[in-house]
Amino acid sequence: MIDIKIVSQNNNSTVVEEYKETTKKSITYQSEIELENEFIKLLQTQAYEYVRIRNNTDLVKNLRTQIEKLNNFKFNDEEWTSFFKTNIANENESIKEKTRKLQDGDGQLLLIRKDGSFKNIKIIDKSNIHNNSLQVINQYEISGIHKNKYDVTVLVNGIPMIHIELKRRGIALKEAFNQINRYQRDSFWSDSGLFEFIQIFVISNGTLTKYYSNTTRFQHIKNTIKQVKTSNSFEFTSWWADAKNKRIDDLIDFTKTFFSKRTILNILTKYCVFTSDDLLLVMRPYQIVATERILNKIEMSNNYKYYGTTKAGGYIWHTTGSGKTLTSFKAARLISKTEYIDKVLFIVDRQDLDYQTMNEYDKFEKGAANATKDTKELEKKLSSAKTEDKIAITTIQKLNCFIDKFKNHIAFNKKIVLVFDECHRSQFGEFHRNIVKYFKNYYIFGFTGTPIFTINSNTSNSVNLKTTQQAFGDRLHSYTIIDAIKDGNVLPFRVEYINTMKVNQSIEDMKIWDIEREEALLAGKRIEEVTNYILKHFDQKTKRNEFYKLKEKRVSGFNALFCVSSIRAAKKYYLEFLKKQKDKNNTEKLKVATIFSFCANESEDISTVDEDMDTIKLDKTSRDFLDSAMKDYNKMFTTNFSTDGEGFRNYYKDISKRMKKRELDLLIVVNMFLTGFDATTLNTLWVDKNLKLHGLLQAYSRTNRILNSVKTFGNIVCFRDLEKNSNDSIALFGDKDASGIVILKSYSDYYNGYDNNGKHVLGYKELIDKLKKQKVSSLSSFSDEKEEQEFIRLYSGILKIKNILTSFDDYIGNEILTERQFQDYQSIYLELYDKYRKIEKADAENISSDIVFEIELIKQVEINIYYILHLVEKYHANNCKDKEVLTRINLAISSSPSLRSKKELIEEFVKRMNVESDIRWEGYIKSKKIEELKQIIKDEKLKEKETIEYINECFRDGEVIENGPKIREIMPPASPFTKNTIIKKMNVLQKINYFFTKFFDISPSKID
Repeated sequence: MIDIKIVSQNNNSTVVEEYKETTKKSITYQSEIELENEFIKLLQTQAYEYVRIRNNTDLVKNLRTQIEKLNNFKFNDEEWTSFFKTNIANENESIKEKTRKLQDGDGQLLLIRKDGSFKNIKIIDKSNIHNNSLQVINQYEISGIHKNKYDVTVLVNGIPMIHIELKRRGIALKEAFNQINRYQRDSFWSDSGLFEFIQIFVISNGTLTKYYSNTTRFQHIKNTIKQVKTSNSFEFTSWWADAKNKRIDDLIDFTKTFFSKRTILNILTKYCVFTSDDLLLVMRPYQIVATERILNKIEMSNNYKYYGTTKAGGYIWHTTGSGKTLTSFKAARLISKTEYIDKVLFIVDRQDLDYQTMNEYDKFEKGAANATKDTKELEKKLSSAKTEDKIAITTIQKLNCFIDKFKNHIAFNKKIVLVFDECHRSQFGEFHRNIVKYFKNYYIFGFTGTPIFTINSNTSNSVNLKTTQQAFGDRLHSYTIIDAIKDGNVLPFRVEYINTMKVNQSIEDMKIWDIEREEALLAGKRIEEVTNYILKHFDQKTKRNEFYKLKEKRVSGFNALFCVSSIRAAKKYYLEFLKKQKDKNNTEKLKVATIFSFCANESEDISTVDEDMDTIKLDKTSRDFLDSAMKDYNKMFTTNFSTDGEGFRNYYKDISKRMKKRELDLLIVVNMFLTGFDATTLNTLWVDKNLKLHGLLQAYSRTNRILNSVKTFGNIVCFRDLEKNSNDSIALFGDKDASGIVILKSYSDYYNGYDNNGKHVLGYKELIDKLKKQKVSSLSSFSDEKEEQEFIRLYSGILKIKNILTSFDDYIGNEILTERQFQDYQSIYLELYDKYRKIEKADAENISSDIVFEIELIKQVEINIYYILHLVEKYHANNCKDKEVLTRINLAISSSPSLRSKKELIEEFVKRMNVESDIRWEGYIKSKKIEELKQIIKDEKLKEKETIEYINECFRDGEVIENGPKIREIMPPASPFTKNTIIKKMNVLQKINYFFTKFFDISPSKID
């Protein structure tokens, strides 16, 4: 019998304050089963009950027992069957519906009894988490498309809610992620579908351990099917850490903290957010710590009656891009449930952020908060006693107007929690003083990625209101850019300095910057040279030759911001771009726009400048110019914006949307969009402005949001010497040695290799030399699987480093291999990928699990169908006799992941061109699409009309619909619960997915 003891922890904290290893790690070899047994034994010491459950019958029997125990209620057999089939194992429900049952509401489901009465049945107790029982099972066997045996699963009240996939030490962690991918495809849906209740996945190879949500995995599968890459992938798995941001990687240490009963149940019941987009977000440790620090501060301040002073508050320093909005949302939701708190007011300092925050909050939970359109509506919200009005979002300007108009309002005497977003900006003036003067019982909190310290404070501010700490109280938690980059939550920067003028531009005393020097920086010749440089290198920096899917739309590369020193500079650059692109056709032109508003001092640090959304204060020349630029924009996008009334605000919102959708290539700004704006598609910032300290890091951080494995860093190209400013900023907001983490290494390091902590890291040139020595020309070049896997690892490494090098100017002309040689190697690499996928499908439990293919990096640079058709036309124009063109066609198809599925179509089309001179691609593809769909209908005995309607919906929505009534309607009549029916459905889906992949990109039209 194993003694049960709870690992010591702070009773009020989900995340341990500081974790110190308590046991010495063994250095002997450990097999996967030994790792699994050690893990389970440790869980048993932490109040988990080990139960031997290996099949669905035992799992359902145990579930009934645990639900009855939780509810202190006994089902009769008829009640249990009804409850189970309706609420738990409903075949019409997928992962999303099951997740909603656990995450929304209080975790209760309705039992309808035989006499027509109702009873609420808890499946999870959210109000008293220790009422929930934790069990652990292992080696659960299940049959779907293939037989699978799951490593370890944690049951909460008998329901599988956490699954742990283990690999032995030394195996790539990503392979555990891929293993769960296979389970979802092969068997999670099988039997009673109970494994679709899993909320959190944990993957570990013993040495490294990460966690992620069910919809991260679910979206990854969808994206794989559609050949789409979004933010829901391995890049978005999370590390666990203590409150000091020290990562807890080892499985044993992870288990003692993450799997402590309070922690895991708090995460499941309090620190998950199921969004209106049906995505489950599991909060990261630093977000949980910040939320709990705020809640604890409020409780302590209430007990000691500190409210009405900064002692009742504090600030959270979490770097830009780390998810502050999610943290503030969760904090606001939990605060709003506190009985003695009357209101939670979330305050932004710009009207555009009011709109943006409302959208974000609405995604987290529809209707959870209300934005205020004007002061009148704010007054109404503050007067309301309705639950839905307990959280309100407003701007600091509206709140100040409210104070001026309603000086005797009842809200001033209520206990109100004020949460300020971007609290490094405008909360240091008269606005702030008014708020803390009139609200008598406030609790004040601020979120910032770049706090104001004495060194970067504005000398014009009040002596008592210079720093973030003076305005908001003590720092409650910090998570710096160093922490975020180490954890992989934001990207590092690559900074280039392009010398355009030999002057010292980093002088600290800005007063010596005289008019003549600024005139020199705005000289026509220099403006032209900078514009030429941007146009010449734009495709390279933003990776315009690489393609990916963004919300079902195929886009090329990323987009960019260009920040300039003044409105005058913005005018000059905008006109120069128009002039340079005048003679280009529409397909070659960059879509360029500009936006600016009045600012009293344009040279002042951007992050402390108020952005006025009103254009009235602009001088006539500037406003006329802005109107002219907006007319160009209107013509480009068929819109109707102007500087009058709400026109400018709507212009701002439209630009924001188009930047995020990658519809706008380059946006020229002075101060706007350099703080608080998030667009994952943005990867480059061109700089002709003297940025410093918090303003510099805020601007740079527009580029470092994670999108996919191709976007590996944020590009910063400076046309002023900002190297000292960059280092000073990173030192202030990271640490003195931070530049090596935050800023990427040099071109020479990546190309030639470098030493890191006594270990040599191979460069591109060295990797290519190793590749050449392998003398690989075809699959027959390999004598065994060991050689194949060595090639896979080597070429994967080359793909990763090549992806970084392509943004360096020096790489052009130094690729070593020709384009054709790359295609040859890529074809072999993809053949091996197909081979190992087939092995994996045939024997899911016995595959080589220490190799990871970098297919996404190939997808981004692949040749598209239009290039192939161009070659086909060339072949046809030469009377189908140029065999070199045929070779190029075959090579291009073989080296492209998406075109390989279309190989038969293209080859048949080329053959038919030899005998049918009038054949056209569009007609050929349409007829093949109908022909192949009818064959599937015939082979699988599907209902023809319903199947055609279903397929048209799939092509319309951009994805194969795998659950719900539509897929059932196309199937031939059969009993819905038999194993044969489920396998039949999966086989049909497999064929439909292949059909969809084959035709979606090239024939999206409706089938009549």
